[in-house]
Amino acid sequence: MRGLSLILLLSFVVVFAFAFTSTAGSETHYHDFVIQARPVKRLCRTHNTITVNGQFPGPTLIIRNGDTLVIRTTNAARYNITLHWHGIRQLRNPWADGPEYVTQCPIQPGATYTYRFTVQNQEGTLWWHAHSRWLRATVYGALIILPRLGASYPFPTPNCEFPILLGEWWDRNPMDVLRLSQFTGAAPNVSDAYTINGQPGDLYRCSNRGTTVFPVSLGETVLLRVINSALNQELFFSVANHQLTVVGVDSSYIRPFTTNVIMVGPGQTTNVLLTANQAPGRYYMAARAYNTAQNAPFDNTTTTAILQYTTPFSRGTQPSRPILPVLPAYNDTNTAMGFTMRVKNPSQTRVPTQIDENLFFTVGLGLINCSRPSVRCQGPNNTRFAASMNNVSFVLPRTNSIMQAYYQGTPGVFTTDFPPVPPIQFDYTGNVSRGLWQPVKGTKVYKLKYGARVQIVLQDTSIVTTEDHPMHLHGYNFAVVGMGFGNFNAQRDTPRFNLFDPPLRNTIGTTPGGWVAIRFTANNPGVWLMHCHIDAHLGWGLAMSFLVENGVGPSQSVIPPPADLPRC
Repeated sequence: MRGLSLILLLSFVVVFAFAFTSTAGSETHYHDFVIQARPVKRLCRTHNTITVNGQFPGPTLIIRNGDTLVIRTTNAARYNITLHWHGIRQLRNPWADGPEYVTQCPIQPGATYTYRFTVQNQEGTLWWHAHSRWLRATVYGALIILPRLGASYPFPTPNCEFPILLGEWWDRNPMDVLRLSQFTGAAPNVSDAYTINGQPGDLYRCSNRGTTVFPVSLGETVLLRVINSALNQELFFSVANHQLTVVGVDSSYIRPFTTNVIMVGPGQTTNVLLTANQAPGRYYMAARAYNTAQNAPFDNTTTTAILQYTTPFSRGTQPSRPILPVLPAYNDTNTAMGFTMRVKNPSQTRVPTQIDENLFFTVGLGLINCSRPSVRCQGPNNTRFAASMNNVSFVLPRTNSIMQAYYQGTPGVFTTDFPPVPPIQFDYTGNVSRGLWQPVKGTKVYKLKYGARVQIVLQDTSIVTTEDHPMHLHGYNFAVVGMGFGNFNAQRDTPRFNLFDPPLRNTIGTTPGGWVAIRFTANNPGVWLMHCHIDAHLGWGLAMSFLVENGVGPSQSVIPPPADLPRC
């Protein structure tokens, strides 16, 4: 019943709990976040887990479009940390974005930093999480943006709504798992469980007492805000015997469509409506892996929560065990792609049609050769795993953040020579020569002029393995104008782009063994990280940064940094 109490509390919070001061119809919400280690018991064992305010997952933030958040963050843990407000555009304010050593130096143990930002013209489901190594495994929470006062959803108002945070759990300290991988050069150990709102569910040992329960009444319409908070895994999600009507992704509404299952990549959010129109009873909602990397180990378990009708049952009719939904096979790319390609904007999208920056980025894994076999070279054939974009394996600076160095004019922290196309053209999804498997390490950014109209084709490669890489661009929403299998061919594929109603997203997966094309206008000055949201790949270097220059005047320029911005 612990899960039931939590959900009832969250439902109450959605309606009533706003801490704010009112200014011209908008509100300012003040929160204190304390990063601290607290005992958390899962899978029969108790771990000293990094949490926010002692909660796992962390607090749900509920605001409205146009509101301001002021979050005083105190680091009472033993690790450096930053927080990222995933999907918030942070207009002219990279100082609040959060990725460590990109827009800020981390908050050191014992220190405090206050994140201040205003949400502008965004609605829907986003989330927040640590953006410093693997602390994101347990430091995360939902960020719900309701319509402005007096406005409404573009669909009938649901009777109730629940955040559904899908996560991963390691039966050990996730930072120790990361450290072992960094030392050996091998892939990190996979998780021991998936979770829904922090609980593994009935199919794991010692877990059924904590299984999350979502109470509904017969005939109600329920809005589920599904967030993939998992560190390293795309996930299929379904609810037994119930249809899901998809109405939003990331912080954008979409043209509604109905499905039995959704696929959500790490970093992505999906809003679905569910009608409680089945025989009163208990029904599992469940999630398990969608895995595209060939011959790679993954957590093949299933997490569950319970959709429980509160309508009184007839004597003897309540089932002893909830019904389990049928989920696709772990390698069902057809279902995953079919779902992704059904996502469309509800009306015509403003998409750049004239392109100033036509970029082509290869994304994928690689291997670093070792001069001789050693304990630190336990990747395939005595190598170390790496990852890259356009053969550049991104290295975080340590003496300063990129944004601070740019703003201060400090040399030697980064270079501006990130290549706009691969240094060598090759058959990206074919049999790639081993001579092209080793990337070059560097802290390189790509400069964009303010207002530039940008197209990026993100091309997966078959180096090590083809894979769906969920690519997240900080500071922007972008239009997903096309995707396909194989090598991108501009003459063949560009005429097929959807320039009418493509979806707007902040995270999109590359087609495994294929490509995806996105477009946006560079109208948000600052330094903005673009990276794979599989954190193992980010740590190996699958990232780069854009440096968007200031435009004309203060309204097109980065605001000054706050006085309490952390120092390295």
